[in-house]
Amino acid sequence: TMATMAAAVCHSPARLSISCSYSSSHSAPARPLRVAVVGGGPAGASAAEALASAGAQAFLLERSPAGAKPCGGAIPLCMLDEFAIPLGLVDRRVTRMRVLSPSNLAADFGRSLPPGAHIPMLRREVLDSFLRTRAADAGATLVPGLVTSLSLPTGPSDPYLVHYISSGDGPSPTRSVLEVDAVVGADGANSRVAREVGAGDYSTAIAFQERIRLPDKAMEYYDDLAEMYVGGDVSPDFYGWVFPKCDHVAVGTGTVAAKPEIKKLQSGIRARAGPKIAGGRVIKVEAHPIPEHPRPRRVVGRVALVGDAAGYVTRCSGEGIYFAAKSGRLCGQAMAKEWRLTGAVTEGGIRRGYLRRWDDEFLLTFRFLDLLQRVFYGDNAGREALVEMCADEHVQRRTFDCYLHKRMAPGEPWADLQLLWRTAGSMVRCSVLGKEVQRLRRLELLQLCNFCICD
Repeated sequence: TMATMAAAVCHSPARLSISCSYSSSHSAPARPLRVAVVGGGPAGASAAEALASAGAQAFLLERSPAGAKPCGGAIPLCMLDEFAIPLGLVDRRVTRMRVLSPSNLAADFGRSLPPGAHIPMLRREVLDSFLRTRAADAGATLVPGLVTSLSLPTGPSDPYLVHYISSGDGPSPTRSVLEVDAVVGADGANSRVAREVGAGDYSTAIAFQERIRLPDKAMEYYDDLAEMYVGGDVSPDFYGWVFPKCDHVAVGTGTVAAKPEIKKLQSGIRARAGPKIAGGRVIKVEAHPIPEHPRPRRVVGRVALVGDAAGYVTRCSGEGIYFAAKSGRLCGQAMAKEWRLTGAVTEGGIRRGYLRRWDDEFLLTFRFLDLLQRVFYGDNAGREALVEMCADEHVQRRTFDCYLHKRMAPGEPWADLQLLWRTAGSMVRCSVLGKEVQRLRRLELLQLCNFCICD
């Protein structure tokens, strides 16, 4: 029990002993499936809820329940219904999305938003706490603690040992051990679970964000507006953002190519937003790694990775909340179903029930957005062309169909052919414009240096 675990002293880890022998027939197993879910964000909480709802014993381990990953906080509209997110959790209902090019050419998305549609904006600490509480209500056991290592099984029926240090309300940290049948790694881009099972490395970007409380008049400007800025001054391979929350705006940027210069890039997004955020007060500064692509191995033995730990953040858009929650739910359902049918959880079963379903539904989306990132984010000419494309009504309709409802919009051959022709023209025109913007920025920098020397 949890009481036994909490009573253990630091030098003598508590250990929950169970029999891990599986049923020899296909009848219902004699005991519940036991799973350790490491990480309490949307991925982990959704996995724990799915497992507990199916009758499994799910232990949801989160090192800092009061914390949250730095995040823009936008979710697709379909997530509200699919994951039963209460409307009261939504800070802002964005109906205007503005994308600004390196030369500050603006493309407004709001005119093509379907009637009644919006982009919900939430704070991660609010969403994550709600999802963890709902998992607990479904029967999951919340365990405040830092996972330090995994002891891997020697045979197919042996348990995994999850070693962790509790971070609860006790007088001192307690070293404890959980024995479980399977593990879900939902512990972010720097996943310890992934390292422990040798899931392979991947490149990560860094997201840096300031929460800025604005004067009332400035906050009214962002009432239903979110802004995205592209340009080498805000990110060499991503974008900067100003997203509205309940009583502040989240102002941030991300990059994989210039991590040491992240604060310089943050100064760039603040400068681009300029007078619109003037007079604001920084109330929180946060940074966090985010994955650039899926991890080489997402299932190893009876250990499955979900969310950021698996690499489910899209390039080009940087979206990850929905994909985290969806992957956690699919994984939890797959483990619970295999246990119910066979009395076992196996690598093959997790791959069939989780990975295959995930890849069938989302792999094409990830590859498409990766291609867009490679084409349009390489230089300012490409970014100018991207913003020019974003002003196109056909592009906006296709984008909202894909984003709001998480499905690839069906092709419209004639409109797509016209779009391809317009895109080629944009790339040619914007190559000249991009070079001119770079030249003007160099002249501006040179003038500034001359001024400083003369002064």
